[in-house]
Amino acid sequence: MLRQKGGQGPLPDLSIIEDSLQASQLTAQLSAEEQKLVACVHCGLCLEACPTYTLTGNENDSPRGRIYLMRAVSEGKLPATSSSFQLHIDRCLGCRACEPVCPAGVEYGQLLEASRAELFAQESGHGLSYRLLQLTLRHVWLHPGRLRFVFSSARILRDTGLPALLSKSGLVRMVFGRIQFALGLLASSAPQLDRVNHERQEVVEQSRDAVETVSLFSGCVTAGLFERVNEATKRVLQVNGFSAQVPSRQVCCGALHAHAGDLEGARVLARQNIEVFGSDTSAVITNAGGCGAMLASYHHLLEHDEQFAQSARSFVARVRDVSQQLESRVIKEGAKLEGEIVTYDASCHLLNGQHATEAPLKVLRGIPDLKFVSLEGSERCCGGAGVYNLLEPNMSGGVLAEKLGHIRDTGACLLATGNPGCQMQIGAGARLANMDLRLCHPIELLDESYRRAGMYGGIAD
Repeated sequence: MLRQKGGQGPLPDLSIIEDSLQASQLTAQLSAEEQKLVACVHCGLCLEACPTYTLTGNENDSPRGRIYLMRAVSEGKLPATSSSFQLHIDRCLGCRACEPVCPAGVEYGQLLEASRAELFAQESGHGLSYRLLQLTLRHVWLHPGRLRFVFSSARILRDTGLPALLSKSGLVRMVFGRIQFALGLLASSAPQLDRVNHERQEVVEQSRDAVETVSLFSGCVTAGLFERVNEATKRVLQVNGFSAQVPSRQVCCGALHAHAGDLEGARVLARQNIEVFGSDTSAVITNAGGCGAMLASYHHLLEHDEQFAQSARSFVARVRDVSQQLESRVIKEGAKLEGEIVTYDASCHLLNGQHATEAPLKVLRGIPDLKFVSLEGSERCCGGAGVYNLLEPNMSGGVLAEKLGHIRDTGACLLATGNPGCQMQIGAGARLANMDLRLCHPIELLDESYRRAGMYGGIAD
């Protein structure tokens, strides 16, 4: 240990000072959430709802266990830099399935973000994958032009068919397992419904009711890889009496940033979206469960921002999933879709963040005589959770395996889900497991039903 000149004792260890500062920052962050922390009565009702706990059986991988770790850090009993704290916080999917079963109403999702905020700031102790994520969030996702370029490149690669081919390669799996799954994710974003190209056709049947104007949040992943879902959303809304406008200059919702702990990055994006969508009272429509849950939490994200706190609360009151908007009226029926059995998997954040339980199923009921089979464990996470599937492949794979098993039991060849990340996760898993399964958004199915009923330009089937 170094000594100061004059023999006045050893110099302080700088690494200890840095660890202490990091710990105090996290302690302050969690102390601000103290009421949420102490609300947990450790009853254990969250245990069986938690995918990671049921997979590992480790108490520290449960919401109750993680809250215990958070309290230990906030009370100074455990260093924020503890490998145990980091491990079990990183392992959390953030699906928030614990929230609806909690009798004390603990807002676990907010506690998780508070914990990850400081882990993100530490920039140490994480592996290469996490450091690459940090760089990507800061230097790509916060820059719309760069992000559009990335998604344009991804689409070009996807449409070559190469990702679909390589994702089935045993050699790629043996040498580059994680890359193979990433290729499977990209391949699974391709259109999977058998239909003609009618993206530019206009709605010809208008609702007899007065047309209500709504604003569509296009989303970065949806706009980048699933633009067909945005187009289908606009058409279906119009048939049901809603005119959808798409404000320009809107940006990513910030979900990836918030889940990774980059709350400042999430706030930058939230402020721009609030400004872009303005202060009118029109509904802000989403068709991605993850985006919707994030938009619906802007009031919490910006609660200490004097300039945006009130506008954030007003904005949140306008946010709703497309299925929730459609169920506010009687959903028009389309034509029958003859063919395979269909099942539905609920997006965690659509279910637990936006509380859309029956609304997506009502969308599917707009298709007469649909061969629908309920999916056991539909409310359980699929293991996607943003980029969790690439950062925690073993945990994600274990959660996904359970989901795929239940899907097999339905006998369905077509699965509808309301989040692009879920579609890519389940699609990639099904590819690697050689399952005969196609995926789509519920709105895509209703859109195809409307097309066959002659509600759009062109000739009905």
